[in-house]
Amino acid sequence: MAITGRAVAVAFAAVPVVLAAGALAAWAAWAAVALVVLLIVADTALAPSARGVRLERSGDTSVRLGETARVELVVANPSGRALRGVLRDAWPPSTGARPSRHRLRVPGGERRRLETVLEPQRRGDHASAGVTVRSLGPMGLAARQATHTVPWVLRALPPFHSRRHLPGKLARLRELDGRTSALVRGQGSEFDSLREYVPGDDVRSIDWRATARRESVVVRTWRPERDRRILLVLDTGRTSAGRVGDVPRLDHSMDAALLLAALAAKAGDRVDLLAFDRRVRAQVRTRGRGTSVPTMVQAMAPLEAELVESDPAAMASAVLGGQGRSRRLVVLLTDLNASALEEGLLPMLPALTSRHTVMLAAVSDPVVESMAAERGDARAVYRSAAARRTMADRRRVTAELRKRGVEVVDAPPETIAPALADAYIAMKAQGRL
Repeated sequence: MAITGRAVAVAFAAVPVVLAAGALAAWAAWAAVALVVLLIVADTALAPSARGVRLERSGDTSVRLGETARVELVVANPSGRALRGVLRDAWPPSTGARPSRHRLRVPGGERRRLETVLEPQRRGDHASAGVTVRSLGPMGLAARQATHTVPWVLRALPPFHSRRHLPGKLARLRELDGRTSALVRGQGSEFDSLREYVPGDDVRSIDWRATARRESVVVRTWRPERDRRILLVLDTGRTSAGRVGDVPRLDHSMDAALLLAALAAKAGDRVDLLAFDRRVRAQVRTRGRGTSVPTMVQAMAPLEAELVESDPAAMASAVLGGQGRSRRLVVLLTDLNASALEEGLLPMLPALTSRHTVMLAAVSDPVVESMAAERGDARAVYRSAAARRTMADRRRVTAELRKRGVEVVDAPPETIAPALADAYIAMKAQGRL
């Protein structure tokens, strides 16, 4: 049961009557209290049952971060009396639910549909907390109240801001297919088509069987090989929890991984995903042809950085123990943290590079570069020295990785996704996949 403001107003309205009663003020006060209590009890008894209300949900189950979703709630009144009151649809504050309260007017035996607009501010799964129904009595002095469990989960997906770069990268891929059609087969190339011989063509490219069938000299052409396998490895350890700008490093890595996955899928390659720190957090395996980007988006949505040190040995075992024994491009999205890489990843590189082509993509922090340029007072000089030391460590680790055959992409958040896509296109053009 709940008391409304109207009941309090009625109680205060009786105060002048009690004061005017003089010697009978005590009896008048007791009488006023009894009357107000009687009215409240009667109003509560006449209010429709809040617990008997039937509730059903429908609407969106997923939404990209920054966009809006709509969840509908159907309120059914099975009683014969009209239901008046307030309904509170409770969601976590990070969902930005509006409105949080709805006015109810549901005639007996009928239903009404209410809509809540959600705009999540955090990636992941957001579950509804409960629906509280307050049913007012005819006089509006009191109400019956009950909280119902009406489960619903809205998944906030990664925003994929780098999607705007996809058309330009696809245009470069189409140019690559047309420009690199060659007469001599090389590593990372496959058969493209047949065409008639023209003076100047390499005689080694002549297809003698096709020439015999057509009674004219025909040569073979080749193009960059398709159907290559790519494994995206997301480091979800402690270094991925660091914020670059106002976003965790893990989210920037996800954005770059999605652009590369979409680009590779359009290029005819197969892309897998592995999220790892000390154990597998998420895994997506592509079976057959077709894009796995929607599945990857769903797998990335609930991922959060774990405040533990990543285990490079276990990660290498998970990569080497993957499907098949064919050579793959392994793209490790992590941080160029000198201490973490020198003690963990570098000793494991020979096992990886002997079986696969390895690329490392890292998000650099523009704030460090601005700190390196600071001058003025002692505090600024110390900050500049620390920043320059950090940048020197990154350059040293980058040089060491490249010396061991690892392609390194180190770029700020705004350009990490297109830079990674450009590196993939360059490797494809060189036949290194």
